[in-house]
Amino acid sequence: MIILAIESSCDETATALYDGDLASGSGRILGECIASQIETHARFGGVVPEVASREHLAALPPMVDEIMQEAGLGWQDIDAIAVTAGPGLMGALLVGVSYARAAGAVHNIPVIPVHHMEGHLLAPGLSGELPAFPFITLLVSGGHTLLVRVDGIGAYSLIGQTLDDAAGECFDKSARLLGLPYPGGPEVARLALKGDDKRFKLPRPMLNKDNLDFSFSGLKTAVMYAVRKAGGSDALDDTARCDMAAAIEASICEVLVKKAVRACRQQDAPRLVIAGGVAANSSLRKLLATYADDVTVFLPEPKHCTDNAAMIAYAAFARLRTGSEASTDWDARPRWPLNEQTRAVSAL
Repeated sequence: MIILAIESSCDETATALYDGDLASGSGRILGECIASQIETHARFGGVVPEVASREHLAALPPMVDEIMQEAGLGWQDIDAIAVTAGPGLMGALLVGVSYARAAGAVHNIPVIPVHHMEGHLLAPGLSGELPAFPFITLLVSGGHTLLVRVDGIGAYSLIGQTLDDAAGECFDKSARLLGLPYPGGPEVARLALKGDDKRFKLPRPMLNKDNLDFSFSGLKTAVMYAVRKAGGSDALDDTARCDMAAAIEASICEVLVKKAVRACRQQDAPRLVIAGGVAANSSLRKLLATYADDVTVFLPEPKHCTDNAAMIAYAAFARLRTGSEASTDWDARPRWPLNEQTRAVSAL
């Protein structure tokens, strides 16, 4: 089965072709492409929804043509089209959904709506088999910080979440306080490599609370006061900025890792998947080796941690293997709880 996938939920336009064997569950990526809008949005200091939609509209059609030409495939070779239906920016989602539905109607190809978070949850399957069920997934990105128990494809239980800012938001907002450009997360990680994470004492929010929830707004506030005490971002020299970045990264990563490991122990599920853009952070990966000695950790390849279409294709393929019933009653959903997913198309 060959699946064409489209991802346009935020500020990256992505396409992919995935060839999967429904009988064995094995598959391979035939091609993938991502067009980032970072440079476009950087001048605004963050993602502008209307601008993102226009960028998707311009980029998507030629990207689909290019990836199919490179794979030597035509529309007659495509068995299904998978598209991110939510959650995300409404206008951005509608670009991908409208294109997928139009292509499906013209070429008589079924369209499979995919939950963006399910794509991240199942991303490790792109480079090998998924962990045995049940497993715990820490899904951490610019807009989401969740702990999810996975008992099977489509069987997801939310066991922890952020009560305010997501970890990625905390990275970005803290970076702005340090005078760093957008996107802030990679900039903080870059400076942290040269910094001393013990110079500035920052809190580990909710780490000692006996629950699996997160909170990062207090950390952002602590960074603001620390920068003010130092005389403002303009008064920070290179060493101080690197040390502050290292302290921010150490605080966020310690909370994420310890809470995730605690979830595995409490849920009696000694397998942990880390997914989402922050999963590509090298300090987070190193910290896992220290605290997760009794937990088996599964990580997507770094290129499949951030938003991509290959994970959308794989999520659709995994759904199809479960024999999910066909549904045409769906649309783009900017807000979409993970446990309220539309079933995928199975009658191909």
